Amino acid sequence: MGEGYEINAYSVEGKVDYSDTVKRFGISYIDEKLKARIQEDAGDLHFMIRRGIYFAHRDMEWLLDQYEKGKKFYVYTGIAPSGGMTIAHLIPFIMSQWLQEKFGAEVYIQIPDEEKFLVKKDPDLTLERTHSLAYEDALNIAALGFTPGKTKIFLNTEYATILYKQAVRVSKHITFSIIKDAFGFSSDSNIGMIFYTSMQAVPAFLKSIEEGENVPCLIPLGIDQDVHFRVARNAIDKLGYYKPAIMHSTFLPSLKGGPKMSSSDPQNTIYLDDSPDVVQKKVNQAITGQQSTAELQKKLGGDPDKCAVCQYNKYLFEPDDKKLKEIFEGERKGTLLAGEHKKDLAAKINGFLENHRKNKERIRNKLDSFILKC
Repeated sequence: MGEGYEINAYSVEGKVDYSDTVKRFGISYIDEKLKARIQEDAGDLHFMIRRGIYFAHRDMEWLLDQYEKGKKFYVYTGIAPSGGMTIAHLIPFIMSQWLQEKFGAEVYIQIPDEEKFLVKKDPDLTLERTHSLAYEDALNIAALGFTPGKTKIFLNTEYATILYKQAVRVSKHITFSIIKDAFGFSSDSNIGMIFYTSMQAVPAFLKSIEEGENVPCLIPLGIDQDVHFRVARNAIDKLGYYKPAIMHSTFLPSLKGGPKMSSSDPQNTIYLDDSPDVVQKKVNQAITGQQSTAELQKKLGGDPDKCAVCQYNKYLFEPDDKKLKEIFEGERKGTLLAGEHKKDLAAKINGFLENHRKNKERIRNKLDSFILKC
């Protein structure tokens, strides 16, 4: 991968150079012209797009061409369960819910409950365990405000009768050599991992199959997941379906300043089921861009770009651009000190999590209305 960092579908190491990923992956920036066009079509612009959290794309101009001609698109994203959901996991679903609201889009959410069972070497992560986690993930996702009837959530092991036939068609156009090069697989990699991309490709044209005509698809995803669709898009095209358009997001950093919040690093990650005390404790340990003492911070100021507290406000917890600017300026000028900075963020996170838990309980008995089964 790039010098000093590595991105693949299953891990991120080092400080990611996003400009380098744009070149290497052959994708395009979401520039100001495209932002203006999204805003005109949607009547609004999500703060994640405005701030460059969603920073790159494939074929979004084409997708908007289709939309402006009256051809609606649908949205597809997903999550592979391996443990509790984190706030970072919510980023593609928050964007998908916004796209549903602003464009009237149907949303397809794939939960590949077999993927992490195949990939991880944790003996406790059984297929039964990932299947159980998938339902908790589905509830967490639905609680974000998705519209019943326009939101279709499906687990791979339960919806395989529909997905598998199409995955077989995809797989015929993807060689082992392509998969091996794209993912770094070796002779020790199990054959389930080798086939998995074919299953992940299917929802990108599933609605076209259902409708009997091509329907454009948009996939919001983290930049690390692009590899699946770099591999699959040509196969989808060969099957006669539209290649999906893609929106790529950057990574929410860990609380200690690592490249990506990871559920495998519990102390540097906020889980959706963390208690208020646990959230406060984790935020208190977060790295800031401040000087070593309050006196030096007041005198010299800090660096908001190195501050996890500033970044968490930017990514998720301060949608108001004016207020966000005040937070960044307070860090930069030394008028905002670490204690109050962290206290404010913890309160925002706990407020969000409390509301999310209430929404989960409100829809718990309605979850089946979102789930597709064969």
